[in-house]
Amino acid sequence: MGCIEKAFAAARRRGGRIVMPEMDDPRIASAAALIRREGIAEPLDLTAARPAHAYLEVMLRARPALKPSLALRLLDKPLFRAAAMVAAGEADVLLAGAAAPTRRVIEAAAMTIGLAEGVSTPSSFFVMLIPDGRELLFADCAVNVAPDAGALCDIARASLRSAQALLGSGRLALLSFSTAASGAGPSVDLVREAQARLAAEGVDALGPVQADAALDPAIAARKGLGDVQAANVLVFPSLDAGNIAYKLLQRLGGAQAVGPFLQGFARPVCDLSRGAGVDDIVIAAAISIASA
Repeated sequence: MGCIEKAFAAARRRGGRIVMPEMDDPRIASAAALIRREGIAEPLDLTAARPAHAYLEVMLRARPALKPSLALRLLDKPLFRAAAMVAAGEADVLLAGAAAPTRRVIEAAAMTIGLAEGVSTPSSFFVMLIPDGRELLFADCAVNVAPDAGALCDIARASLRSAQALLGSGRLALLSFSTAASGAGPSVDLVREAQARLAAEGVDALGPVQADAALDPAIAARKGLGDVQAANVLVFPSLDAGNIAYKLLQRLGGAQAVGPFLQGFARPVCDLSRGAGVDDIVIAAAISIASA
């Protein structure tokens, strides 16, 4: 059973609640009906929310410096109200983005739900389903343009947790054009610094490493890395690299890219592509509930 099928099974077992503040979009409405009918989750819209002032304490807890008057104005906005429902425990997952841009979904989640402990950079991942049966996580391919070493560590930690939830295990590789000490330059130094920080925390991450060595233990051995396992979580050094890689793998390699999914928040947040179809939304809901 592949990770998508496992996610559907896990979501059905959990019976979570998913708040979908864009129900006026026909795709969201159709997906919500299917999600309920298939027993994946209980879809909620903003009619299930309490008045804005009821979430004021939740929002001020996440952002203590925020003026109450501004918090109330924000809570009048659908995205913020929906995110507040998740922060208050009235929903398990926020699913949005069919109409709202990614930055707005991130803003609402960051100001209400907040980031997970030890994380200061929200990020994203794609589940890549390879025709030969392999399942990989690619990060970050949608949010962080030029992460520094600290942000790369955040992306790696969050991606490891996502892989453990969805794939059962995670083996991290921090990608570069250089393997070990074979190359030099600012981007290699950045990846090397991130790997060293993770190692100091006890997080096992291969890097800097070229993609072929990360995916093929025989090549890794030839390049002096010893006996290592193939990675199933590929962390890219920039948004350029990650976005180009997943699209090339889609178009030339026949892979299916599922996502992007946001990660690094204290509770699950799913940001849809504005071009998402009903089936995409249902899959996104199942994976998000399974990760909750």
